[in-house]
Amino acid sequence: MGLRLKFNIVLFLVFAAGMGVSAYVSHELLQKNAKEEVLRNAGLMMEAALSIRGYTVQQVKPHLESQLAETFLPQTVPAYAATETFNTLRKKYPDYTYKEATLNPTNPRDKAVDWEADVVNAFRNASTPLPEVMGERPTPVGPMLYLARPLQIKDPACLACHSVPSAAPASMIKLYGENNGFGWKHMEIIGAQVVSVPMQLPIDNANKVFKTFMGSLTAIFLVTFIVLNLMLSVMIIRPISRMAEAADKVSTGDFDVPEFSSKGKDEVHALGTSFNRMRRSLQKALKLIER
Repeated sequence: MGLRLKFNIVLFLVFAAGMGVSAYVSHELLQKNAKEEVLRNAGLMMEAALSIRGYTVQQVKPHLESQLAETFLPQTVPAYAATETFNTLRKKYPDYTYKEATLNPTNPRDKAVDWEADVVNAFRNASTPLPEVMGERPTPVGPMLYLARPLQIKDPACLACHSVPSAAPASMIKLYGENNGFGWKHMEIIGAQVVSVPMQLPIDNANKVFKTFMGSLTAIFLVTFIVLNLMLSVMIIRPISRMAEAADKVSTGDFDVPEFSSKGKDEVHALGTSFNRMRRSLQKALKLIER
């Protein structure tokens, strides 16, 4: 096995180990960053929904209070305002969803589906209050990350519309009926704000960056491999091959071989100097023997 082959085998093993470690670490970091990006988007959507709810309660509803006795305006309901705003957003970003999933909603569209009901019950059954719950779920368009926060009746004023049908505005009963959205209790968790954000795009972007990084790393290795092999050939293999060829001729008594010339102060130069000295000593010894 030649020196070049041994060198290349060691270089390849070092590269393979380095590539494996780099691939694992970079993939994990990129996937983590992708998930954090999705979480930031979900958190931003959640805060936007809370802002819309607050704006509706503080600045919209007071101006329409006088009309509610005759006509119920769902636009004055914080949940309705937040949901409608995000429904408008979904026209451009259909994979982003916001829902105030409720176990017993006034508006049937807010009814929690199976997995949303599980999230709501997780809040209701927790031994210690949970500020939020997050997780992943598969969908036809790819994995989705959801962020949920509990909907809790902290304001007793909400019970005016949701305690018993007789206490609710007649205009609301006329619109939604008296079978849903009642029986709520103060401090009860009746649902959850659920934001769902697609993970496929950030994951695809992370995979593209990963492939680019690994491709660049492979290209750097190939360039390094070629450069090191050229250096190995010029600085070590060729000089040693010349010395080996000269040693073969000297061993057969052929002293017409010119002395090995090398510049520098490295090990190859030291080896060449030693070879030249041995050649001269051997030549002198043979001449003495011939006399």
